[in-house]
Amino acid sequence: MPLTNGDVGSSVLQIAPHDKALDHKSALDFLQNEYKHQDGLDVETLLDSRTNGGLTYNDFLVLPGYIGFPASEVALETPVTKRITLKTPLLSSPMDTVTEHSMAIHMALLGGLGVIHHNCSAEDQAEMVRKVKRFENGFILDPVVLSPNTTVSEAKQLKEKWGFGGFPVTETGTLRSKLIGMITTRDIQFHPTPADPVTSVMSTDLVTAPSGTTLVEANAVLSKSKKGKLPIVDASHNLISLLSRSDLMKNLHYPLASKLPHSKQLICAAAIGTRPEDKDRLQILADAGLDIVVLDSSQGNSIFQIEMIKYIKEKYPGLDVIGGNVVTVAQAANLIAAGVDGLRIGMGSGSACITQEVMAVGRPQAASVFHVSSFAARFGVPCIADGGIQNVGHIVKGLSLGASTVMMGGLLAGTTESPGNYFVSREGQLVKSYRGMGSIDAMEDKKAGSSVKGVVKSDAGKARYFSEGDRLLVAQGVSGSVLDRGSVTKFVPYLLAGLQHSLQDIGMKSLSALREGVRNGDVRFELRTVSAQAEGNVHGLHSFDKKLYS
Repeated sequence: MPLTNGDVGSSVLQIAPHDKALDHKSALDFLQNEYKHQDGLDVETLLDSRTNGGLTYNDFLVLPGYIGFPASEVALETPVTKRITLKTPLLSSPMDTVTEHSMAIHMALLGGLGVIHHNCSAEDQAEMVRKVKRFENGFILDPVVLSPNTTVSEAKQLKEKWGFGGFPVTETGTLRSKLIGMITTRDIQFHPTPADPVTSVMSTDLVTAPSGTTLVEANAVLSKSKKGKLPIVDASHNLISLLSRSDLMKNLHYPLASKLPHSKQLICAAAIGTRPEDKDRLQILADAGLDIVVLDSSQGNSIFQIEMIKYIKEKYPGLDVIGGNVVTVAQAANLIAAGVDGLRIGMGSGSACITQEVMAVGRPQAASVFHVSSFAARFGVPCIADGGIQNVGHIVKGLSLGASTVMMGGLLAGTTESPGNYFVSREGQLVKSYRGMGSIDAMEDKKAGSSVKGVVKSDAGKARYFSEGDRLLVAQGVSGSVLDRGSVTKFVPYLLAGLQHSLQDIGMKSLSALREGVRNGDVRFELRTVSAQAEGNVHGLHSFDKKLYS
């Protein structure tokens, strides 16, 4: 019975008094047959610069879809190059306050990728690559091997250098020599005489597996033994390779880890410039086991980068090359034609970058990502949305506009794994230093000196902005600090969980489904006015605590 003001009445007011209400069961048919225009805008209309101008991530929203699955079922697998796919779409930027070996290791363990910066000597950068490659292995094909003459003191130094203390000892101190023992941290930690040879403290009661053992079989042997390492030997007991118990534990704790399928080593990426001397740097990095090289330039559409791409593809066919940065289709076309396996998109959108302000050159990031990634997709080239990422929502928007992955700098600079030390700001907050690679501080940094013959001393900041020969440096970045964010082992899972929940709200079970939904117009967008942006943020509260995750 209809009610009016809580009292029984004989009639009820109609929402549309002149129209008869339709049967509620026909709502879906009515939507499909009678509504000719969907809610919101398709991506082409949204990103039409002639109508809406150049948009950034804050200028629009993605409209919700239908939820028919839990967020945990959302798949985040995505390509980073033509040949390499990651379990998660997050990358750390090659900046000297963001990514060295610790960040690269942990980003790879969490399913993403860390790109090691090149504002250091080639030897230091190669050492960081080696640390990443040795951190988690299947069969360790090039283990650190000790000779009988190695002292306990030298073994301790090797532990400090590599971060692990389990080493095989062979007759000649090389691989494919007869295995005579194993040294572990326990053997040398409290040994009173550093000058003693390792043969006086090494373990000789070894569990080994024969050459030809599969990785699954070797893992089974190691899991049943109480040993930390499993040497693989041939019929003459010569050491062939090694398997580590710690790697089994890492497989358990980090199931999404970005690893090569054959060696089970973590995937490692590093940046270089486009100068002639960077060819020497690349050789050193390739020898260290590099998998992906990122050509680091603020404006990638140059003869220097095009020639470098062709050189790398000819000399290192097994090495994937990511070019950039680009923000227009014309820029992208030149690098794609040269043979790149991936592209970085962004110019002046980073939190510590002032290129757009100082140089009046660049493009709003949302417009850049959509137009370049749409073009690159026609040639099977994945794209990285590089810069402008301040929160989970920006990650979602970058991916929805066609990027395969997103690259973060300032968002990760305050984590435990980024280079540098914490300090307390004047406001009493725990912070870490962060600077753009176009800042005066970065361009004047002299860490990039090299002792390699023929490698000219320079730095990545000047090279990235083509400023090596300038007597007066023009800054395209700033130096500052960012708040402590804790460890990436907690922060990155928060980003991934937020991304999964966002895709659930949109109604897409995977990133590939999201991209397809955007292409065919099923995923819709809405422009945001200034008032809409204010409405979508915290407002109307006297005070609040914005805790992002627990």
